[in-house]
Amino acid sequence: MKNKFFAAAALSAMVATTACTTDPETGQRRLSPTAIGGIGGALGGYVLGDLVGGRNDRTAKILGAGIGGLAGAGIGAYMDRQERELRARTQGTDVQVVREGDNLLLNIPSGITFAYNSATVQPQFQRTLDQVAQTLAQYNQTYIDVYGFTDSTGSDAYNQQLSERRATAVADYLASRGVQPARIGTRGFGESNPVASNETEAGRAANRRVEIKIVPINENDLRR
Repeated sequence: MKNKFFAAAALSAMVATTACTTDPETGQRRLSPTAIGGIGGALGGYVLGDLVGGRNDRTAKILGAGIGGLAGAGIGAYMDRQERELRARTQGTDVQVVREGDNLLLNIPSGITFAYNSATVQPQFQRTLDQVAQTLAQYNQTYIDVYGFTDSTGSDAYNQQLSERRATAVADYLASRGVQPARIGTRGFGESNPVASNETEAGRAANRRVEIKIVPINENDLRR
């Protein structure tokens, strides 16, 4: 099973490396449609697939919270503005902002977020997470999925629980800083979906991470 996930991660990394484009205005690297298709196939839609809990359930929560959606023509511009702000607010940190179509993905190494074997957000990272939360609260017409991951050290069961606790810790922190809980879903992946080899310390450090996926709320979804 581990080999299967690692092969998928390796394929996604290869696709992303060979099929990126550069935004002529910002100079930022983005995944091209070719890369997005490759990653979606390699990881079975993990990054680009449905929202945690399913889109119907999440949409019901959004409607219950009175959050509106975006018109199709305005989605791209809305996410462009949010992307620029997130890049500016996380500049100089180890947080990576990746654009995938109209979705955004924040890759946060757990080494700057959590102490070893801990699910408590470290004080030194709270300022950066505050900046992320402020942006997410401002751009509130989006779904937010928080994913937790670990390396392969320890048992599968323990790593699964740790990844879930870390995802929940980040989600709770965002909610405490003004991000509406109805927008947030969490999922722990344990040691699955590595982005590097677990045979080296550097690889294990890369695999210990939290990711935040940001997906625009389409007003058409709210009418179904």
